[in-house]
Amino acid sequence: MQPLSEFMQKLEEITVQASQIDKELFETYNVKRGLRNQDGSGVLVGLTNIGDVVGYEKKDSLVTPCEGRLYYRGINVEDLVHGFQKDKRHGFDETVYLLLTGKLPNKDDLELFSSYMAGHRDLPNSFVNLILSFRGKNIMNMLARSVLVMYTQDDEAENYSHINLLKQSLNLIAKFPVIAAYVYFGFRHTYQRKSLIFRHPDPEMSTAENFLYMLKGEDYSKLEADILDLALVLHAEHGGGNNSTFATRVISSAGTDTYSAISAGLGSLKGYLHGGANLQVEEMIRDIKKNVKDWKDKKELLEYLQKILKGEAGDGSGKIYGIGHAIYTLSDPRAILLKDKARDLAETKGKADEYNLYESIEELAPEAFARFKGGNSKVVSANVDFYSGFVYKCIDIPKELFTPIFAIARMAGWCAHRLEEVTFASRRIIRPAYKNVFGRIDYDPLEERA
Repeated sequence: MQPLSEFMQKLEEITVQASQIDKELFETYNVKRGLRNQDGSGVLVGLTNIGDVVGYEKKDSLVTPCEGRLYYRGINVEDLVHGFQKDKRHGFDETVYLLLTGKLPNKDDLELFSSYMAGHRDLPNSFVNLILSFRGKNIMNMLARSVLVMYTQDDEAENYSHINLLKQSLNLIAKFPVIAAYVYFGFRHTYQRKSLIFRHPDPEMSTAENFLYMLKGEDYSKLEADILDLALVLHAEHGGGNNSTFATRVISSAGTDTYSAISAGLGSLKGYLHGGANLQVEEMIRDIKKNVKDWKDKKELLEYLQKILKGEAGDGSGKIYGIGHAIYTLSDPRAILLKDKARDLAETKGKADEYNLYESIEELAPEAFARFKGGNSKVVSANVDFYSGFVYKCIDIPKELFTPIFAIARMAGWCAHRLEEVTFASRRIIRPAYKNVFGRIDYDPLEERA
């Protein structure tokens, strides 16, 4: 009998081979890889009343780039943001209410809703002790596990009435920022040998203020809290087709519980092609700083960006992270709104030069793509991930929490889409087709196999 190590090597080789599919077959059977049409637009698989992402116009099969727009329940997110910013207040609670109900709250309803949410932030001591025992070097996995533990502490976990599903949703949205902060401190204590610090949420603070307070105590500014609130609003929803929301809807269509569906969304968001993109932007910026001698020399910077696209620099992936999007073409409205505040934050933090580097990369990236593709390049622009990591870094938020902050915000969108899926949508399990291309072979008796 061959040694186990040789057997495992053989097993690796044959499983890799078994996983190969001839790429030409995707065209033969007109398979929409990644549920994308050949022109880059998404395959229509459902209907929603919640979010709408507009990045191009399609007429007579012709896709035309346009300035990006994002709508929450029909309201342009720019108008939503400018509305609460004009009132000098935080807008995340208002956004959650809008996504769940389909309407903006009046003053009394918003006050009652915020009070309800604040009253549901605290975690039971038994739950805190349990999540502190979790071990794992990626906080997203521990957050998914925490959500599944919430199932065990919910006596009505299998109650599928609409009012119960709504209560579960609100409870998750309210508690998740606290869970993320506590899980981070447990992670920090275990893997970085730092002090275990817990602060209780303050019912008088907004979600953004509370998160910063639990993370940093009182060592944060109004501008920092305002920008984090903006980031939460901008990440709260992005249509039913984004990977984590679609995963949540797919799982929900099977008739499972809220906690199982939300943990699926968390698992998707962990992926570096989804929620983890801003971390890759930060790694790319570190590499550029190291290898570009003069950040202000746009010729030198452009040449290095071309090297990145050729796979000769950076991580070798050939990607300029944070540039380009599956839907947005000429612009990402979230990036524009966040960039505006990032400039102010950079100046207060003494990071104006670094901000200018980001801005230069954003400016030069389309030209780098055009040269790399020979002038036939897809229209690209900076997406929200390009500036979000920079903003979090300026606020002194540790990188381990970059993606969890995305999850804190997107919890609102996930829950809204789950409610829509199980309440009305198709009321059918989502079950697309896969064409088997392996062919047919005969069964060989064991003693006759090679």
